[in-house]
Amino acid sequence: MLNLSAFTRNSRRAAAFGAFAISAIAFSGSASAAPQTPPFPFFFLPPPMQDVVAPPAVEQATPSEDQGSTFELPARLRRQVVSYPTREAPGTIIIDTPHTYLYYVLGGGQAMRYGIGVGRDGFTWSGTQAVSKKAEWPDWTPPPEMIARQPYLPRHMAGGPGNPLGARAMYLGGTEYRIHGTNAPETIGTHVSSGCIRLTNEDVSDLYSRVNVGTKVIVLPMSERRADLSTAVR
Repeated sequence: MLNLSAFTRNSRRAAAFGAFAISAIAFSGSASAAPQTPPFPFFFLPPPMQDVVAPPAVEQATPSEDQGSTFELPARLRRQVVSYPTREAPGTIIIDTPHTYLYYVLGGGQAMRYGIGVGRDGFTWSGTQAVSKKAEWPDWTPPPEMIARQPYLPRHMAGGPGNPLGARAMYLGGTEYRIHGTNAPETIGTHVSSGCIRLTNEDVSDLYSRVNVGTKVIVLPMSERRADLSTAVR
């Protein structure tokens, strides 16, 4: 007796096998015609290798540079050796407040002259001090008197390119005053500080390398508006 159920199942299997065989033949022909096509659409081949051009190297500024600044000092404020007759011993620092110059006495009638920023009206001072401490990339802790005048100031700021004291600081005696760098080189040649003497980061780093603890520092008063007798040595 014929088993219709078994016959039906076998017929369906034969049909499915035949369809699969036809598809495989068709796929084989298509693959031979276009070998670059992957066998299954969900398998992705890696893209062909291409020449990779490395980006140009970026020159990094050294920490002692005035970072992010393209400001150029006027010629008179740039560091230079000048003729400067004085009786002070070589190694002495003389700060000419009225003309915004700092002189580092070299001897033989010459000095290294730097452009500086000095205290604004009401914050200038004069006298003789000595370098009592040196620091690289110093922290800044505004004194209470400054915070009282400017309450928005931070109570403490770690050293670094964004610190107002800049790259180097030389502390003067037991005062709150310092010779230091600045992150605002455009203020060199102006009366802007609360009494400190500021140089560009590049210049203060140069001065720092020449100065020792104990160096004599003479700050001339604003009232001495004498003529600038120094001349550049050519």
